[in-house]
Amino acid sequence: MPASKPLTRNLIMSDSVASAFWKNFLGPSPVWYKQTIIAFLLLNPVMLFLAGPFVTGWLLIAEFIFTLALALRCYPLQPGGLLAIEAVLLGMTSAESVYHEALANFEVILLLMFMVAGIFFMKEMLLFVFTKILLKVQSKVVLSLLFSLVAAVLSAFLDALTVTAVLISVGVGFFSVYHKVASGKGLSQDDHDHSQDDSVAEDNREDLEQFRAFLRSLLMHGAVGTALGGVCTLVGEPQNLLIANVAGWDFVRFFTVMAPVTLPVLACGLATCIVLELTGKFGYGAQLPERVRAVLMEFEVREQEQRNSRTNARLTVQALVALILVLALAMHWAAVGLVGLMVIVLLTAFNGIIEEHQIGHAFEEALPFTALLVVFFAIVAVIHDQHLFTPVIDTVLAMDSDIRPGMFFLANGILSMISDNVFVATVYITEVKTALEAGAISRAEFDQLAVAINTGTNLPSVATPNGQAAFLFLLTSALAPLIRLSYGRMVIMALPYTVVMGAAGLLCVTLFI
Repeated sequence: MPASKPLTRNLIMSDSVASAFWKNFLGPSPVWYKQTIIAFLLLNPVMLFLAGPFVTGWLLIAEFIFTLALALRCYPLQPGGLLAIEAVLLGMTSAESVYHEALANFEVILLLMFMVAGIFFMKEMLLFVFTKILLKVQSKVVLSLLFSLVAAVLSAFLDALTVTAVLISVGVGFFSVYHKVASGKGLSQDDHDHSQDDSVAEDNREDLEQFRAFLRSLLMHGAVGTALGGVCTLVGEPQNLLIANVAGWDFVRFFTVMAPVTLPVLACGLATCIVLELTGKFGYGAQLPERVRAVLMEFEVREQEQRNSRTNARLTVQALVALILVLALAMHWAAVGLVGLMVIVLLTAFNGIIEEHQIGHAFEEALPFTALLVVFFAIVAVIHDQHLFTPVIDTVLAMDSDIRPGMFFLANGILSMISDNVFVATVYITEVKTALEAGAISRAEFDQLAVAINTGTNLPSVATPNGQAAFLFLLTSALAPLIRLSYGRMVIMALPYTVVMGAAGLLCVTLFI
């Protein structure tokens, strides 16, 4: 009998370690979620053996979309990263291919690393400006239209991710101000966790939920606005510049060639914004609660009273640097990420932020998303190495020239909903350029297809966060869980925009291109 005690102790210890390992795996995520990820990891090698890399590649895409769809259950970096690592180990892609995809998108990585951090140091001025706008504009329809239109104009000359970073910063600022008061704390208190609702007074909870819905609708209008504006110009989206370089178009030529499609779609998109707010469908129409407005007005008065020469100097510096930022991006002084680094240096130097830990907070928001984006590039590498889109491309290229532009628009749009739109545009424009050089199509047909590729990758891709980096950034930001903006909710709220922008774009491509 005594000999069995060490064995029993070992079994108990082994069971304890296994239990701890299971609890540690993906942390506090639901058990069913953990089991699903484990099932994916076990299923993929079996599918690779039974069905081959092509089918398994599409399965991997579906699994990765699953991790994005449940981003509020578990940040997609960990489960998505495990899937990406497995894909490399199974030989579906290689570390070299992942590196190549990341290197090809290095400018976007730089942008996320530095520009988002630069916006962080501008948040005092942004909150000042947007608080005044929010309180001065009483009509929710006008306010929504303003958010969408401003985001569109800025994205046409700046960058959609930069504009989204501004919207996120403003949203977090507004939410934290009211959440603090709703939790029974004063505006002057800084030690408040606005991610937890435990301390929110019962009579404030209804207003808090309505405020969340209000912010969700504004943020979605703004996010869609970045797509509406980004498609119009050569600098609006990364793939625009790529297409323009291949086609040999300058800024003015790009705008005029795209205008027969982009301008009618812009008008339709803004009209959709108005209709959604008037009807209150698809999660829109929520008004700013009066008690929330009162808190924000009190916050503005308090900030005004406490403003002194130093705070005014900070606001002045931030406004001047914001002007420099707009000029630098509009005139392309340097890569967007390097402009962001310049913004960090200027704002911290002239506003006295010189300690490392103060600067470090600025990078907390963007670096997890940067890592997630590199994982996403690993999935893109699988798409590239396994030629998952090749059958679609070949089918469209084989179609009659009269219907080819419209089918290119649809094919690009559908593929961009599930993959990176920059990658889709790269693949398609390369194939079309090859066809032009081989004499399979004329230059006029090439121009038509280039317009269809650009608009196809930019417009229908608002359907899911996968298609638009700005949407994915918003979904995985610190703001999304605060305002309960999940993958499914984003898809539902984007649906009317997807239908209108997609249909209008297809009609314009068919009729005018």
